[in-house]
Amino acid sequence: MTAPERPAAAGPETAAGPGPAPGEVAPNRLSRALLVAFALAVAVDLGSLLADADAGHTVAKPLLMPLLAAYVLTRRGPGLLVGALLFGWGGDVALLFDADIAFLLGMGSFAAGHVCYLVLFGKGRTHPVLGIAYGIALVGAVVALWPDLPAELRIPVAGYSLLLTAMAYRSSRLGPLVGLGGALFLVSDMLIATGVADWPQLPRPDFWIMLTYVGAQALLAQAHREGLRTTD
Repeated sequence: MTAPERPAAAGPETAAGPGPAPGEVAPNRLSRALLVAFALAVAVDLGSLLADADAGHTVAKPLLMPLLAAYVLTRRGPGLLVGALLFGWGGDVALLFDADIAFLLGMGSFAAGHVCYLVLFGKGRTHPVLGIAYGIALVGAVVALWPDLPAELRIPVAGYSLLLTAMAYRSSRLGPLVGLGGALFLVSDMLIATGVADWPQLPRPDFWIMLTYVGAQALLAQAHREGLRTTD
Protein backbone atom coordinates (compact mmCIF):
# COMPACT_ATOMS: atom_id res chain seq x y z
CA MET A 1 0.00 0.00 0.00
CA THR A 2 1.54 3.28 -1.05
CA ALA A 3 1.26 6.55 0.87
CA PRO A 4 -1.15 9.10 -0.56
CA GLU A 5 0.49 11.74 -2.68
CA ARG A 6 0.96 15.06 -0.96
CA PRO A 7 -0.73 17.91 -2.87
CA ALA A 8 1.59 20.40 -4.42
CA ALA A 9 2.08 23.59 -2.46
CA ALA A 10 -0.15 26.38 -3.63
CA GLY A 11 1.70 29.05 -5.53
CA PRO A 12 0.98 32.75 -5.29
CA GLU A 13 -1.84 32.57 -7.82
CA THR A 14 -3.73 29.71 -6.15
CA ALA A 15 -3.32 31.20 -2.68
CA ALA A 16 -4.53 34.68 -3.53
CA GLY A 17 -6.74 33.91 -6.49
CA PRO A 18 -5.80 34.03 -10.15
CA GLY A 19 -3.66 36.95 -11.18
CA PRO A 20 -4.47 39.26 -14.06
CA ALA A 21 -4.26 37.80 -17.54
CA PRO A 22 -1.28 38.82 -19.66
CA GLY A 23 -1.72 42.40 -20.78
CA GLU A 24 -4.29 43.20 -18.07
CA VAL A 25 -3.80 45.59 -15.16
CA ALA A 26 -4.42 44.39 -11.60
CA PRO A 27 -7.58 46.01 -10.17
CA ASN A 28 -5.73 47.63 -7.24
CA ARG A 29 -3.11 49.12 -9.53
CA LEU A 30 -5.76 50.40 -11.90
CA SER A 31 -7.70 51.94 -9.00
CA ARG A 32 -4.60 53.72 -7.75
CA ALA A 33 -3.79 54.97 -11.25
CA LEU A 34 -7.30 56.36 -11.69
CA LEU A 35 -7.19 58.02 -8.29
CA VAL A 36 -3.87 59.66 -9.15
CA ALA A 37 -5.28 60.81 -12.50
CA PHE A 38 -8.32 62.25 -10.71
CA ALA A 39 -6.09 64.11 -8.25
CA LEU A 40 -3.99 65.51 -11.12
CA ALA A 41 -7.10 66.66 -12.98
CA VAL A 42 -8.34 68.36 -9.79
CA ALA A 43 -4.99 70.12 -9.36
CA VAL A 44 -4.99 71.31 -12.98
CA ASP A 45 -8.59 72.51 -12.76
CA LEU A 46 -8.19 74.40 -9.49
CA GLY A 47 -4.82 75.79 -10.52
CA SER A 48 -6.30 76.98 -13.81
CA LEU A 49 -9.09 78.79 -11.98
CA LEU A 50 -6.60 80.53 -9.70
CA ALA A 51 -4.47 81.52 -12.70
CA ASP A 52 -7.42 82.62 -14.87
CA ALA A 53 -6.38 79.99 -17.41
CA ASP A 54 -9.75 79.23 -19.00
CA ALA A 55 -8.28 76.64 -21.38
CA GLY A 56 -6.98 74.51 -18.50
CA HIS A 57 -10.35 74.62 -16.74
CA THR A 58 -12.20 73.74 -19.95
CA VAL A 59 -9.97 70.70 -20.50
CA ALA A 60 -9.70 69.46 -16.90
CA LYS A 61 -13.26 69.92 -15.64
CA PRO A 62 -14.91 67.35 -17.97
CA LEU A 63 -12.31 64.73 -16.91
CA LEU A 64 -13.07 64.86 -13.19
CA MET A 65 -16.26 62.84 -12.78
CA PRO A 66 -15.47 60.18 -15.44
CA LEU A 67 -12.18 59.48 -13.66
CA LEU A 68 -13.89 59.29 -10.27
CA ALA A 69 -16.66 57.08 -11.69
CA ALA A 70 -14.08 54.77 -13.27
CA TYR A 71 -12.30 54.52 -9.91
CA VAL A 72 -15.59 53.54 -8.22
CA LEU A 73 -16.16 50.91 -10.90
CA THR A 74 -12.76 49.34 -10.26
CA ARG A 75 -13.69 49.17 -6.57
CA ARG A 76 -16.92 47.38 -7.53
CA GLY A 77 -19.06 50.25 -6.31
CA PRO A 78 -22.82 50.26 -6.91
CA GLY A 79 -24.21 51.32 -10.26
CA LEU A 80 -26.31 54.07 -8.66
CA LEU A 81 -23.13 55.70 -7.37
CA VAL A 82 -21.52 55.53 -10.80
CA GLY A 83 -24.71 56.96 -12.31
CA ALA A 84 -24.77 59.85 -9.82
CA LEU A 85 -21.19 60.76 -10.71
CA LEU A 86 -21.86 60.58 -14.44
CA PHE A 87 -24.93 62.79 -14.10
CA GLY A 88 -22.59 65.17 -12.27
CA TRP A 89 -20.34 65.03 -15.35
CA GLY A 90 -23.32 66.02 -17.50
CA GLY A 91 -23.93 69.01 -15.26
CA ASP A 92 -20.25 69.95 -15.33
CA VAL A 93 -20.17 70.00 -19.13
CA ALA A 94 -23.44 71.96 -19.41
CA LEU A 95 -22.22 74.65 -17.00
CA LEU A 96 -19.17 75.29 -19.17
CA PHE A 97 -21.54 77.18 -21.47
CA ASP A 98 -22.79 80.61 -20.45
CA ALA A 99 -26.48 80.40 -21.40
CA ASP A 100 -29.75 80.05 -19.49
CA ILE A 101 -30.67 76.82 -21.28
CA ALA A 102 -27.26 75.35 -20.40
CA PHE A 103 -27.80 76.32 -16.75
CA LEU A 104 -31.19 74.58 -16.72
CA LEU A 105 -29.82 71.48 -18.45
CA GLY A 106 -26.95 71.35 -15.98
CA MET A 107 -29.29 71.71 -13.04
CA GLY A 108 -31.47 68.92 -14.43
CA SER A 109 -28.47 66.62 -14.80
CA PHE A 110 -27.33 67.31 -11.25
CA ALA A 111 -30.90 66.73 -10.03
CA ALA A 112 -30.90 63.28 -11.68
CA GLY A 113 -27.65 62.57 -9.85
CA HIS A 114 -29.24 63.55 -6.54
CA VAL A 115 -32.09 61.12 -7.21
CA CYS A 116 -29.48 58.37 -7.72
CA TYR A 117 -27.87 59.31 -4.43
CA LEU A 118 -31.20 59.34 -2.59
CA VAL A 119 -32.11 55.87 -3.84
CA LEU A 120 -28.61 54.64 -3.01
CA PHE A 121 -28.72 55.97 0.55
CA GLY A 122 -31.93 54.06 1.27
CA LYS A 123 -34.25 54.44 4.23
CA GLY A 124 -31.96 54.06 7.24
CA ARG A 125 -32.25 56.34 10.25
CA THR A 126 -30.79 59.84 10.27
CA HIS A 127 -30.68 62.34 13.11
CA PRO A 128 -33.92 64.38 13.31
CA VAL A 129 -32.11 67.47 14.65
CA LEU A 130 -29.92 67.47 11.55
CA GLY A 131 -33.07 67.26 9.43
CA ILE A 132 -34.52 70.29 11.19
CA ALA A 133 -31.28 72.22 10.65
CA TYR A 134 -31.26 71.37 6.94
CA GLY A 135 -34.94 72.34 6.68
CA ILE A 136 -34.30 75.74 8.26
CA ALA A 137 -31.32 76.30 5.96
CA LEU A 138 -33.43 75.40 2.90
CA VAL A 139 -36.30 77.73 3.75
CA GLY A 140 -33.96 80.56 4.71
CA ALA A 141 -31.92 80.26 1.52
CA VAL A 142 -34.93 80.12 -0.81
CA VAL A 143 -36.65 83.06 0.90
CA ALA A 144 -33.47 85.15 0.82
CA LEU A 145 -32.59 84.34 -2.81
CA TRP A 146 -36.10 84.46 -4.29
CA PRO A 147 -36.38 88.23 -4.95
CA ASP A 148 -32.95 88.40 -6.61
CA LEU A 149 -33.24 85.35 -8.87
CA PRO A 150 -34.39 85.79 -12.48
CA ALA A 151 -38.15 85.13 -12.57
CA GLU A 152 -37.82 82.14 -14.91
CA LEU A 153 -35.32 80.44 -12.58
CA ARG A 154 -37.10 80.88 -9.23
CA ILE A 155 -39.25 77.75 -9.29
CA PRO A 156 -36.57 75.49 -10.86
CA VAL A 157 -33.99 76.67 -8.31
CA ALA A 158 -36.43 76.18 -5.40
CA GLY A 159 -37.31 72.65 -6.55
CA TYR A 160 -33.68 71.75 -7.13
CA SER A 161 -32.75 73.15 -3.70
CA LEU A 162 -35.33 70.90 -2.05
CA LEU A 163 -33.91 67.82 -3.78
CA LEU A 164 -30.32 68.80 -3.02
CA THR A 165 -31.11 69.42 0.65
CA ALA A 166 -32.84 66.05 0.93
CA MET A 167 -29.77 64.36 -0.58
CA ALA A 168 -27.42 66.19 1.78
CA TYR A 169 -29.51 65.20 4.79
CA ARG A 170 -29.84 61.56 3.77
CA SER A 171 -26.11 61.29 3.02
CA SER A 172 -25.46 61.53 6.76
CA ARG A 173 -26.87 57.99 7.10
CA LEU A 174 -23.59 56.61 5.76
CA GLY A 175 -21.36 58.27 8.33
CA PRO A 176 -19.53 61.56 8.78
CA LEU A 177 -17.39 61.47 5.64
CA VAL A 178 -20.26 60.85 3.22
CA GLY A 179 -22.43 63.26 5.24
CA LEU A 180 -19.76 65.94 4.88
CA GLY A 181 -19.82 65.32 1.14
CA GLY A 182 -23.55 66.04 1.05
CA ALA A 183 -23.07 69.22 3.05
CA LEU A 184 -20.25 70.43 0.77
CA PHE A 185 -22.44 69.84 -2.29
CA LEU A 186 -25.03 72.11 -0.70
CA VAL A 187 -22.39 74.78 -0.03
CA SER A 188 -21.08 74.58 -3.60
CA ASP A 189 -24.50 74.99 -5.17
CA MET A 190 -25.36 77.81 -2.77
CA LEU A 191 -22.29 79.65 -4.05
CA ILE A 192 -23.59 79.18 -7.60
CA ALA A 193 -27.06 80.39 -6.62
CA THR A 194 -25.72 83.55 -4.98
CA GLY A 195 -23.82 84.28 -8.18
CA VAL A 196 -26.98 83.86 -10.25
CA ALA A 197 -28.76 86.19 -7.81
CA ASP A 198 -25.93 88.72 -8.29
CA TRP A 199 -24.98 88.76 -4.62
CA PRO A 200 -21.46 89.85 -3.56
CA GLN A 201 -18.99 87.03 -4.17
CA LEU A 202 -15.76 85.78 -2.65
CA PRO A 203 -12.59 86.50 -4.63
CA ARG A 204 -12.17 83.81 -7.32
CA PRO A 205 -15.72 82.46 -6.85
CA ASP A 206 -15.31 79.71 -9.46
CA PHE A 207 -12.36 78.34 -7.49
CA TRP A 208 -14.42 78.01 -4.31
CA ILE A 209 -17.35 76.51 -6.20
CA MET A 210 -15.14 73.83 -7.75
CA LEU A 211 -13.16 73.19 -4.55
CA THR A 212 -16.31 72.46 -2.55
CA TYR A 213 -17.91 70.55 -5.44
CA VAL A 214 -14.95 68.25 -6.08
CA GLY A 215 -14.58 67.65 -2.35
CA ALA A 216 -18.28 66.83 -2.15
CA GLN A 217 -18.23 64.29 -4.97
CA ALA A 218 -15.01 62.67 -3.72
CA LEU A 219 -16.52 62.20 -0.26
CA LEU A 220 -19.88 61.02 -1.60
CA ALA A 221 -17.97 58.47 -3.68
CA GLN A 222 -16.86 56.90 -0.38
CA ALA A 223 -20.36 55.38 -0.25
CA HIS A 224 -18.78 52.43 -2.08
CA ARG A 225 -17.07 51.55 1.23
CA GLU A 226 -20.32 51.42 3.19
CA GLY A 227 -21.64 47.98 2.26
CA LEU A 228 -23.70 49.28 -0.67
CA ARG A 229 -22.14 47.18 -3.40
CA THR A 230 -24.80 45.99 -5.79
CA THR A 231 -25.01 44.51 -9.22
CA ASP A 232 -27.43 47.12 -10.58
